[in-house]
Amino acid sequence: MRTASHATWCLAAFLIAALPAGAGDALTPVDETGFGKVLASHRGKVVLANFWATWCEPCRHEMPLLVALEKKWRGRGFVLLTVSADEPEQEAEALSFLRKAAVRPPAYIKRAGNDEAFIDSVDKSWSGALPALFLYGRDGRKVASFIGETKLSDIETALGNLL
Repeated sequence: MRTASHATWCLAAFLIAALPAGAGDALTPVDETGFGKVLASHRGKVVLANFWATWCEPCRHEMPLLVALEKKWRGRGFVLLTVSADEPEQEAEALSFLRKAAVRPPAYIKRAGNDEAFIDSVDKSWSGALPALFLYGRDGRKVASFIGETKLSDIETALGNLL
């Protein structure tokens, strides 16, 4: 005979198992080869890769707007990937900010062996300036780049053309 506590434990275990990997407990380190693998894992979806940092005020301002876009378009195959450019000593602050902004996990943090190689692996014409957004189609190919402060309407127009 199952007790109420057993049923509660089973329900809790089921809910924990259903959470996405990472579940907001930590930022997943990503390097120059890992970023390509992350993108490849989302093939078939439209992906907006958001490179940001806690010290970047425009980055902090646009994050809730991007989260709202993700909620709006998630059902049509849209994924928001966040990659923090913060230093290791700022990781806890970055994770806290993402939690407050209700960013869906997993979330990533750049841990490149070589910053130039990492930047080039994302976009050879990108200087590394933040904020930086890169939009990828369902086939995994980059279709648009938004460097610096960008109007949400411009991002949404580009998204609408892919969804």
